This record gives sequence, C-alpha cells and structure tokens, in this order.
Amino acid sequence: MIILDTSAALAIAEGRKALNQLAANMANTPGDVMWLPALCLAEAVAADAEVSRAVLSLSAVVVDNLDTVAAVTVGTLVRDGFGGLDTCHALYCASPRPQFTGMSILLTAHEDRYPPGIVTVDIDSPGMLGYH
Repeated sequence: MIILDTSAALAIAEGRKALNQLAANMANTPGDVMWLPALCLAEAVAADAEVSRAVLSLSAVVVDNLDTVAAVTVGTLVRDGFGGLDTCHALYCASPRPQFTGMSILLTAHEDRYPPGIVTVDIDSPGMLGYH
C-alpha cells in the first residue's frame, strides 16, 4: 500500500515527474491505488488551492476518510507528540490495520517526522522509484 503525505500531495501538484509517473502506472494496474489521508489533503489544499484539482484528478489516488476510530487514534497520536493532524493521519494510515494487510510505504519529503518502524521513501531522493 502506498500512502502520500502532505508533502507528496504538494509535489504531485507541482508536477514532480516520478510521483506523477507512479500514479499513471498505478492507474493502469487494477487494484493498485495511492492512499491520501484526508487530513493530509486538507493541509495541502490549505497551502495550495491547485492540489485538489491535480491530485484528485488522478484515478489512482483514493482519499482515506477520517472515521471514528481514525479520529480517536489520530487525536491520541497528536496528544502524545507524534506531530500535527496531517502527519498523525498519515502515520495512522501507514500503521497496521485490519482492513489493510501487507507493508505500507509512505511517500514523503519529511522522513524525519515519522518514527522507526514506518517505511518511508523520500520523494526528493535521487532515483526515487527508479526515475532520475
């Protein structure tokens, strides 16, 4: 499962080649999606109005809603000092949950915001996902 945080959503809106190519490839693979936590989307849209158009126009991007369990968990993570609402929603999405099995990969420009045990990929790293 691939998860986009706020910085990755902003990067897609900026036209980052690797992320847009990944989204295009995933759109052509049945069942593959990129999850965007709702609070990351909200934070990105607050920073740049074009994010909603750019990100939500991609068929491979699905928004992870903030349901009751997620809201309580995200609030607890914020209270416990794991970051802001958007960071904690991304952290919640990247953590093991009954509805998502397998390994989660969190695409971000801020790997340092996430604790050990969360697999992150820096969207600014050279050759991210094999693209230079």
